[in-house]
Amino acid sequence: MKYEAFNRQIIKLVGGKKNIKAVVHCMTRLRFTLVDDKKAQTDKIKNMDGVIDVVNNDVAYQIIVGTHVTDVYDELVDMLGMTSSNELTNNDEGKKKNPVKAVMDVVSESMTPLLPPIICAGLLAALLSIVSLTGLISDSSSTYKIFDTVREAVFFFLPVLMAMSASKRLGVDPYLGVTLAVTIVSQSINGVKGLNLFGVPLPQITYANSFIPILLALWFMGYVTKFVKKIVPDKVQYFFTPLLIMVIMIPATLMVFGPLGFYFGEGIVGFFNLLMKYVGSWLVMMLYSALQPFIVMFGAGNFIMPIVASLIATEGYDPAFISSCTISDIAVGGAMLGYFLRAKKNSKQKQLFGTVTLSAIFGVTEPAIYGVFVKYRRPFVAVMIGGGLGGLFAGLTGVKAYSVAWGLFGLPSYIGKGNFTNLWLMVSAVIISFVGAAIAAYMLGIPVDSEDYEQILENDKKDITINENGLRAVPLKSVVTGNLIQLSEVNDKAFSSGGLGKGIAIQPTENNIYSPINGTVSVVFPTKHAIGINGDNGEEILIHIGIDTVQLEGKYFDLNIKQGDIVKAGQQIGKVDFKKIKEAGYDITTMVVVTNADDYTDVIPSENKQVNNSDSSMNIVLG
Repeated sequence: MKYEAFNRQIIKLVGGKKNIKAVVHCMTRLRFTLVDDKKAQTDKIKNMDGVIDVVNNDVAYQIIVGTHVTDVYDELVDMLGMTSSNELTNNDEGKKKNPVKAVMDVVSESMTPLLPPIICAGLLAALLSIVSLTGLISDSSSTYKIFDTVREAVFFFLPVLMAMSASKRLGVDPYLGVTLAVTIVSQSINGVKGLNLFGVPLPQITYANSFIPILLALWFMGYVTKFVKKIVPDKVQYFFTPLLIMVIMIPATLMVFGPLGFYFGEGIVGFFNLLMKYVGSWLVMMLYSALQPFIVMFGAGNFIMPIVASLIATEGYDPAFISSCTISDIAVGGAMLGYFLRAKKNSKQKQLFGTVTLSAIFGVTEPAIYGVFVKYRRPFVAVMIGGGLGGLFAGLTGVKAYSVAWGLFGLPSYIGKGNFTNLWLMVSAVIISFVGAAIAAYMLGIPVDSEDYEQILENDKKDITINENGLRAVPLKSVVTGNLIQLSEVNDKAFSSGGLGKGIAIQPTENNIYSPINGTVSVVFPTKHAIGINGDNGEEILIHIGIDTVQLEGKYFDLNIKQGDIVKAGQQIGKVDFKKIKEAGYDITTMVVVTNADDYTDVIPSENKQVNNSDSSMNIVLG
């Protein structure tokens, strides 16, 4: 084996086979999970021929060997008696973390990509409410129904969207995750009564509009995936691994994770029923108004509807739930207004908070709950304060709902047999909840560690410490003057698909090439078309000049760097004659990617624009 001696020395210096818990690789480095990092002889490893550097942090013990890392890795796992299935699903595995924070982080990270469709649905709901009340479009018209279907579809297929977003984060094949999600929201399963599996009766469960069952299922699916890959021989994994995973997951989801959500909702209903029976509606209204965002988040919001329908049918009014829903929704809007006012100069945050404020006031709180509350968390407290106060006032004054209508435009339904006192009491409760939540949210403030990255990344310092947890953002300068475009626009699937990492591309208008970051040159390809730089914080940057320019064999390239050189951000590292390369028939688009992007909280490309070597092209948010 070509790297046998090299790998044998690596194994010895990291503490032997028994000290190696797992090993994986990325574009340029071996990433070890060690039983005891202290046993590794880092200085000796750094001095080995073939080792560029060693980076030891909370993510892994990382030995940078260069772009031939795949060949080194293949021989290494053979010598260790491992297979590629020994890869860790999550780089955080083995680290002690706050379990509540870990769960919230997963939910928050998974929800972030879903913000555009969720916000769209919220705004559509608000717009449809306005146009239907003004008579511009009838709620029975085809036009109304078509746009309302768009709104309904986003929330109905929320499990599918969540599967798309969370699968990779939880170690699941995204396509299998989506397959599981579309299965449980299908007409054959979603809300169907009388189902049984292997003769075991299944409760009637509505999976649509909720993400908790699918998120729990995907978490379990990650472990199932690792287990199945271990027991299925490599030669038949392509055929049998997906089959076995789904055969295990369908029963697990329908018999365990679905019922968990179902019984959670039933427990909520039972709890509030007991309170109404033995204490009074005032306590129910206070608690439900305060806690409804949590109930919506867990997909249990619709469980009160049978109770409401029964109360209105028998008593002619609902003494608690519908009023509480409206009070809570308005409190959500108030909390978002507080955040809107607190955001000040951060235009991106203000736009988000302003948008979800509007939809919440109109009775659609999902955009705020999923898009803001889960991420920032403190608004939950603001709604508990404002909603709780409004609900307490409504309960003590005996506010009643005479029909199933909530949100701002549902207030006229509180008149009831010409009695305007009930309406004014409800309006007062709503005002209390709105103002109380707005003040509470403003006073609680936006957590620094959850601040939108736009504000953080305006700072040009190399490392920016944000909080005691050490969240930092590193800006990368442009490698060449030209027009910055998104990586997805590049005419090369290896880059546009994101397979080589996250980053940007630039269409050069000048010939000078600059380093985008402070660091060490890890590799300069013999053909000079590609350069690797390891940033001072462990970032692995690949600069790829042109598409298929490897065939030029270095012609028209003039670099003044070599492997091991220390470079600074903005430093000129060479010149390229782009005009002649273009005349030779090659695409001169230059790509810059972070090949170890998964090690960081996020990689945020700048928007399309004209850039020079002093401009920021993207930002790496360090974990």
